Amino acid sequence: MNYRDFNDNELVSYVHESEDARDVILKKYEPLISKTASRMLSSCPYIGIDKSDLIQEGLLGLTHAIDYYNEEKDVSFYTFAKTCIERSMISALLTYKRLKHKVLNESVSYDVDEDDLVFDKILKDNSMNPEEIMVDEDKTEQLIISIEGQLTDFELQVFHLMVSSFTYREIADILDKDKKQIDNAIQRIKSKVKKQLEVR
Repeated sequence: MNYRDFNDNELVSYVHESEDARDVILKKYEPLISKTASRMLSSCPYIGIDKSDLIQEGLLGLTHAIDYYNEEKDVSFYTFAKTCIERSMISALLTYKRLKHKVLNESVSYDVDEDDLVFDKILKDNSMNPEEIMVDEDKTEQLIISIEGQLTDFELQVFHLMVSSFTYREIADILDKDKKQIDNAIQRIKSKVKKQLEVR
């Protein structure tokens, strides 16, 4: 059977029967994965992760998309796969960023614009100071889980990048969005964070 003639949805329906169908999907999405990896690395080139590592993460995301795609959800496989690929790569970037910060122990100072201090903006109000509203790490974790539950997929990506100290511009570049979209997402996140704090 020549799986190259099938569309994405048809291919996904055959992956459990044939490795050839899976291979065709993986090959078809290689350019998207490579392009996404290049785009993300260009926004934070000194983070310490290689393009090949990011491509591997993208392949894991694509594999997840293949295994969990549900045609009944009324979203195309391409859209679902693209989201899974990006999420997997962002997760890898976050891990490398955290490791880098742990090693540097904040000993290196960076030149950043005020716009870049995104998470600082969110926590500027004393009413939003974690030291004043949380007694221990368990409460911090509970608050984060509550906040994450209120966020859309896009807001969640922005939130995770923010708390991992990615700059304003890096977030826009990594998510391939313009500054206005990131700013709007940040304002929505800030509003939702405040609401979560008010109910505690």
